[in-house]
Amino acid sequence: EDGIRDYKVTGVQTCALPISAVRLRRVRSDFSTSMPHKALLALGSNIGDRAGYLRFAIEHLGDRVTVQSQVFETDPVGGPENQDAYLNMVVAIDTELDPYALLRWLHRIEAAAGRERTIHWGPRTLDIDLLFFDDVVINGGNLAVPHPRYAERRFVLAPLSEVAPERCPADWETSLPPDAVYPREIGRAH
Repeated sequence: EDGIRDYKVTGVQTCALPISAVRLRRVRSDFSTSMPHKALLALGSNIGDRAGYLRFAIEHLGDRVTVQSQVFETDPVGGPENQDAYLNMVVAIDTELDPYALLRWLHRIEAAAGRERTIHWGPRTLDIDLLFFDDVVINGGNLAVPHPRYAERRFVLAPLSEVAPERCPADWETSLPPDAVYPREIGRAH
């Protein structure tokens, strides 16, 4: 035997798969747990009522939020020229969702805040990035965790250092360019 078998599925083109190929089927019960997952999220806004959009996100995340940083005002990094300054913060949440379901839920919150994905790294009413999900490493399926650029961005690391300093590179304060990142008092959502 050559280690290859043909598999036929009704309505699907025949394909040859190695005998060692494994088919995985995920069911909701695979992710149910009595222990919630810990996720760290970066929130940002640079259109309209920036503070209001951050509060909107916090309200929609609800009692899942376990800790939040102060808000920082930051110059835009990357993307089109002449963008307005961002308000950024980081929150920690507890969730029973798997990382992909969490990402879909975060995109729904962004959409409810009027987020339009028209320009890469362009202005936005609300941006919610999944920075960390437990200690899981994911690179595929439209998701990368930890966030691939978090350690290069002072506007993420400044608020992250307040919520989960152990997740920050040891020398980030001296090794990164001194981008404009300023604490701003806007009031807490809770």
